[in-house]
Amino acid sequence: MISFTLNGCDVEVGGGEESLLDVLRERLGVRSAKDGCSPQGQCGCCTVLVDGRPRVACVTPARRVVGREVTTLEGFEPALRDRWAQALVGTGGSQCGFCTPGILVRLAALADATPAAVDQALLAHLCRCTGWQTIREAAAAVAQGTETPDQGRDFEAARRRATIEGGGPQRVGPEVVLGAGGFAEDTAPPDALVAVPDAGGGWAVGETLAEARRAAQKVQGRRTTRPLAHPLEVPEGDWAVTLQTTWVEPAYLEPDASWCLPGGRPVSPLANGGAFGGKAASIAPAAARQLADNHGRAVRVVLSREDTVRLGPKRPPMAAGVRDDGSGLVRVARTAGISQAISAVAPALQVDEVDVAGPPTSAAMRTAGWAEAAVLLAAVRGKAEVVAPNGATAAACVLPGGDMHVRVSCGDPLDPVVLRSYCVGAAHMALGWVTSEGIAVDEEGVVHDLTIRSFGVLRAQDMPHVHVEIDPPGAGAGAGNPVNGSDAVFAAVAAAVWLDRGLPPQWPTEREKLA
Repeated sequence: MISFTLNGCDVEVGGGEESLLDVLRERLGVRSAKDGCSPQGQCGCCTVLVDGRPRVACVTPARRVVGREVTTLEGFEPALRDRWAQALVGTGGSQCGFCTPGILVRLAALADATPAAVDQALLAHLCRCTGWQTIREAAAAVAQGTETPDQGRDFEAARRRATIEGGGPQRVGPEVVLGAGGFAEDTAPPDALVAVPDAGGGWAVGETLAEARRAAQKVQGRRTTRPLAHPLEVPEGDWAVTLQTTWVEPAYLEPDASWCLPGGRPVSPLANGGAFGGKAASIAPAAARQLADNHGRAVRVVLSREDTVRLGPKRPPMAAGVRDDGSGLVRVARTAGISQAISAVAPALQVDEVDVAGPPTSAAMRTAGWAEAAVLLAAVRGKAEVVAPNGATAAACVLPGGDMHVRVSCGDPLDPVVLRSYCVGAAHMALGWVTSEGIAVDEEGVVHDLTIRSFGVLRAQDMPHVHVEIDPPGAGAGAGNPVNGSDAVFAAVAAAVWLDRGLPPQWPTEREKLA
């Protein structure tokens, strides 16, 4: 038995070999601390306070907190917690809401939340959605005691815009910031069996997550020293511009999860957005349904970070050459729907799909195919201007000093705070795509980079400021009904960054420098 103080109350639980995160979530029902990479200790989603100091719970042995005081988000002074939640909602500093509870815990514990201290604190965290800027703005608002513009805001319109931008149902509000977005891992019945992938392609099942992972003989992920490879060669030809890309991990923070009752309907792994197409064909729901029927009781299916990397789809690598008139040839890893995506914006590009040994790929990934085509066309034209297949338009440029300016037209903005947040997040993802993101895959197609920090996602300190200009309804090619605008921004920023760097022929362009 181990005993400690949790949010002001004395608790005693069995065990002691488990992590603090396992004890909090599995034994004590604390849901604000999230499992994004356990036990890698690299994403910060499970951050709690131990004797007032931030700790990553997934790599903290539960026995280390015996007799100590543990504070989770639930134990914060309500006024302080609400002030942070309102600030993050008001700036758009939370989208899916999976990483923000841990970020809030760490930032709220800062003795002096100066911009430099905030950036230093954020080094312990990863966020895929927001691009960091709006989180910094929320921290500044709290530190300065300024109000964020929520009075009179239409949260139904905000929800609509978030749903359009995220590509799936999404909520907006303080409860989302606090981690109550309805994630599958948080809503499963407490007596559900737990199933995780095993080494043989099946499922290991246990009464607890720790038991299931022991039965599966889970192997800790690692970051390889193997260099990134570009699996496809640029086709021969007289090209104005060439480009080779590599395998790119979507790197969503919430790993795939689902649960189901016998004969029931499995819970979606996309309860509140996130993933940007990465979970469109997740194996978790079907497995939860089948296992629940087989065992005659509720089953919760949970993928570890390593599982998502091995089993989840990637952005397909490609190699292309383009002439000045926009014609050319694109070789791309064979992927259902990718040729149509490329042709949607660049009909003069010939597409050659080839078999490549490697992890699964998907055209459902954010802008897969058409963004690469749009970037190639922008490169030969010398202008980072994009028209997305849905009619949205975006233009981007890198300013002197490295900041970025983005202009987007996508119909009625509905909620400028949410739209701006998604555009900043898209700029962050695009900058990383061009400069730093990729995973090592060997000649046999085996993925070697299995830790979340090895994917190349840009840290807060690596992210420049993004100035976002939103066209009013009726302006530009995106006039009319609201459509997704951040995907067009993603492609436009990628083009702007590539042009600014001088069109180096291989992405990522600055992996070693940023590492």
